[in-house]
Amino acid sequence: MRLVLRRGTVVEVQEVTDGGEQQIVVVVDQARRPAVADVGLVGRCEPGDDVVVNVQAVELALGSGGADLVHVNLTRGLRGTGVPGAHVMKLNYSSLQHAVLPVEEDLGEQDRDDGGVRYAPPDASGAASVAVPVGGDPGRPRAHTARVGVFGLHGQLAPIAWAVGQAVPGLRVGYLQTAGGALPGSHSRVVSELLDRGLLVAHLTAGPAYGGRDGETITTIGGIDDAVRRLGWDVVLCGPGPGILGSASRLGHGGMAALDSAHAALALGCDVVLCARMSAGDTRERHRGLSHHTQTVADLLLASVTIPLPADTWTPERAGRHAWPSLAVDVPGYATSGLPTRTMGRTLHEDPIFFAAALACGGQLANGR
Repeated sequence: MRLVLRRGTVVEVQEVTDGGEQQIVVVVDQARRPAVADVGLVGRCEPGDDVVVNVQAVELALGSGGADLVHVNLTRGLRGTGVPGAHVMKLNYSSLQHAVLPVEEDLGEQDRDDGGVRYAPPDASGAASVAVPVGGDPGRPRAHTARVGVFGLHGQLAPIAWAVGQAVPGLRVGYLQTAGGALPGSHSRVVSELLDRGLLVAHLTAGPAYGGRDGETITTIGGIDDAVRRLGWDVVLCGPGPGILGSASRLGHGGMAALDSAHAALALGCDVVLCARMSAGDTRERHRGLSHHTQTVADLLLASVTIPLPADTWTPERAGRHAWPSLAVDVPGYATSGLPTRTMGRTLHEDPIFFAAALACGGQLANGR
């Protein structure tokens, strides 16, 4: 259980990315090692700084980007003041706990009406009433019902967002980052690119994930609620950050966060589209065709969702209560988009069905259930 920490000296630094991450080089035990500083959490590093880095992921050869993580900057990181007025902790009761201003604190504290949905003030117990569905009521057109796209791998985010933008330009599409992969919101370069290109309007981090560009939420369901009610997103893309926690077991992997996200969205009355994880190039049989990650989530869901598939690729052996529409997708168009075209070390040309399935999810989200 003990942290694998080493002390070192910063010898090279890069500028902080738009997401708030700084690439550095640290000398540890006379060896140069690449490292990453989450500036929002531990502050900036400069050459000569005395730092403590967590080296465990690199020493275990895990897919962590091949860099150590700055745990604390002993030279300039001991004077942090936190966020004024913040009192809700993330990474709570760990040595990296920090207070944030969650978006949920703004909801339910006043009587207001947004798009036909009433926010009731707190009752005598202090709890605000919950109005569902968040995406509309029986008197509103179906086209305005909130749609939630749930995915299990961060590599699916870009093709989903691109496909939505290609199909229906102008939809307000946002990303709610959940558990299941990297927790720092700063760790994804593609999020910054999607925001810059207007394919995402905002980025929130939910639950243990932290450092969202546009806010923090205590829970996934609170994030979906806020994104639809207050921020006015038409489409909420809900999934983990880069990397995935995993094992070869049926349930012990980060992809199971999709089950929780889908149930949260269903409970709020949203239309839910589950992105299929598919592959023709994965060496692991359990991920070829339709991945067991997706099939397991589909089997365990307590209500029906839509799971779109790229046309002429695969037919579910057990469709069950879910809808499995077949959609035409533009893989060549995505290939020239300039967005990421690698997954698990494989290129789009080596495993096109992975990207095709994510594009089908985006097309379904853009055009409705």
